[in-house]
Amino acid sequence: MKTRTLVVIGGGAAGFFCAVNAAAFDPSLRVIILEKSSKLLSKVRISGGGRCNVTHACFEVPALSKRYPRGEQFVKKSFGYFSPSDTIQWFEKRGVLLKVEADGRMFPTTNDSSTIIECLLKEADKTGVEIRMNQEVKKLERKGIQWLIQTNSGELIADKVCIATGGYPKAQQFDWLKVTGHSIQEPVPSLFTFNLPGHPIRDLMGVVVDPVQVKIQGSKLQENGPVLITHWGLSGPAILRLSAWGARQLAASNWTFRLLINWVPGYHEQSLLEFIRQFRNEKGALKIQNRNPFGLPQRFWEWLISEAGAGLETKWGELPAKEQNKLVKLLSAMELEVKGKTTFKEEFVTAGGISLAEVNPATMESKLSPSLYFAGEVLDVDGITGGFNFQHAWTSGWLAAQNIVKK
Repeated sequence: MKTRTLVVIGGGAAGFFCAVNAAAFDPSLRVIILEKSSKLLSKVRISGGGRCNVTHACFEVPALSKRYPRGEQFVKKSFGYFSPSDTIQWFEKRGVLLKVEADGRMFPTTNDSSTIIECLLKEADKTGVEIRMNQEVKKLERKGIQWLIQTNSGELIADKVCIATGGYPKAQQFDWLKVTGHSIQEPVPSLFTFNLPGHPIRDLMGVVVDPVQVKIQGSKLQENGPVLITHWGLSGPAILRLSAWGARQLAASNWTFRLLINWVPGYHEQSLLEFIRQFRNEKGALKIQNRNPFGLPQRFWEWLISEAGAGLETKWGELPAKEQNKLVKLLSAMELEVKGKTTFKEEFVTAGGISLAEVNPATMESKLSPSLYFAGEVLDVDGITGGFNFQHAWTSGWLAAQNIVKK
């Protein structure tokens, strides 16, 4: 007989992980997931290009916690209880094997996000979790030691509540949670791409350059890694990481700033100039177009030559000083005016949410309101791209579940 009720608000990764683990830990607990849309685990489905980047092969907690622009100290405590190793084992026990890619990202060996979704749905079925779709919570209020939850289709009474709604892009969307006494860190976008309106580099859409150093002018923000040129501007891991670390600063500038790019990060402007002078002495008879000493994609290399004002047929030994210096500047210190952002739909997260000072990182329970728990992106925690946001979802969901059944 079910003696107590847990209501999990949100049918995403964190909500599901809390629900299925709580139901498994305590079979006498009635567990209900309320999902406001008609889709479950929608972010899991599209993550990693439809493959689901489950976690990251970073097993040292101090190093792992440094991948979180917001929440580093909070996750450092929570990952001590449930880490990427535990995530791997949890899925393996249920027949889902994960593999590590060269950059540390981990995916199911099937390369299919539906493997993860089916595993979680099967676990929900096995443990008797009730899933209610199209249930939007309108109001949450305490009734004695219990909770009254009003949805668009009626009322529910719960002994425990776990809020796992994901991040909200607008502050007013948190209003229904403010009645619990919690304060909200203003939400701003994270993990977005940079728009370069009208810039000719956009004609090279689809070109990837790796590695590249990208910096926000006038700040300490800097990243190295692959950059993808798109039809609206720049994307790729280095850009997404930069957007995460600079989320609040870039929002304050209304996403208008100058970006400095070094396409050959092994050099700075002066050392590159010296290298090219030496290269010209040794390879002066070769055409610039045919001899690209930096391993850059050919389309990009030819574009740089043209932007520097040199002809593609020009020989290295005949390159005028003016064009040479322009090429060096473009390669090592290109300046681009960024005006606006574009949501990177697979990875989009929101920085901001429930203030971490008000939540216990070892239990995910509210410090202000007993029997109220939080999991996932609704908290003011967000990671860079690479599986880190899912790891926080699994960890916070598992910790909430464990502590809900203990109390």
